[in-house]
Amino acid sequence: SLCAGGAPSLSYRELKDLKKANVLHIDVRERWEIDKFGKIPASINIPLGELVEALQMDPTEFKEQYNQKMPAKSDPVVFSCLAGTRSKQALGFATSLGFS
Repeated sequence: SLCAGGAPSLSYRELKDLKKANVLHIDVRERWEIDKFGKIPASINIPLGELVEALQMDPTEFKEQYNQKMPAKSDPVVFSCLAGTRSKQALGFATSLGFS
């Protein structure tokens, strides 16, 4: 289930279209879930419990840890999880940290 700032949820097709426009896709499932159910192509995995810390990292540290450029507070970001609950929490965390 997917969650984005403007629209509370997205279909897979909408996500695929957004990804063509350089949207950062953060999968907030646990690592064991990625291993068990598979990785969504072109997403980065930051488990929900690490997200607040990750979004406050130094950009160099973020790049080293997640092999991805750290998003700016104005960059479009999409969060996903298994059922939609954690992605909504992730959106709340990001918003509280000043992400638009």
